Amino acid sequence: MPDMFEPPARVSPSPDNTLSTQLHGNIRAVLFDLDGTLADTAPDLVAAVNKVRTDRGLPPGPYETLRLQASHGARGLIGSAFGVTPDDAAFASLRDAFLANYEAALCVHSHLFDGIPALLAALAERGMPWGIVTNKAARLTHPLVKLLGLSEGAACVVSGDTTPHSKPHPAPLLYAAECIGIAPSQIVYVGDDLRDVQAGKAAGMATVAAAYGYCGDSLAPAQWQADAVVERAGAIAPLVMSPA
Repeated sequence: MPDMFEPPARVSPSPDNTLSTQLHGNIRAVLFDLDGTLADTAPDLVAAVNKVRTDRGLPPGPYETLRLQASHGARGLIGSAFGVTPDDAAFASLRDAFLANYEAALCVHSHLFDGIPALLAALAERGMPWGIVTNKAARLTHPLVKLLGLSEGAACVVSGDTTPHSKPHPAPLLYAAECIGIAPSQIVYVGDDLRDVQAGKAAGMATVAAAYGYCGDSLAPAQWQADAVVERAGAIAPLVMSPA
């Protein structure tokens, strides 16, 4: 294990004490959520929704409040910035304006979280495939993944509209497992939102909660019942890699 990696992450209690062994011994691939897990995309997402506000003569919303909704896409950001739901008449036009702003400035300040490049390099060195499963639409996912420099290394990229269902439904994760040819029971899914853990569990995968991400404003990651919780990306490696 390269020296750059941190000690093992906090692992949720297990009645038979086998969880840590499971994560080390059976994992053959890692799937990641994108926004808030692999990449800090909140600066550009918040800028896009705040431009909708300023274009309408409103002051920008507070960054830290809006950042919490970055993993929830247009629904979460529009809801937080304007206090509307998808059922409101104003939602569609606000959403379309937000998406147009975001698509025009997709990767201005977005960047990979600290520790992610080293983690992905280590996975590649071990011959462990990794992929991306996000609820972001493909028309945004693929250019962003390319701009972040992830296209070449990812074994699969599954977007919110790749399958008929999005997370927390397990379909996107099961599709990713099929793409990389590895059984779900031998895959760990890492995400920064409760629905990531729900989707991973429903797919029969081990789950890691990325507490360094956006995580919403309701339940804390420790309450998601993930198999493990990490405070930094560098703490993922000891969970998923057997000692060299």
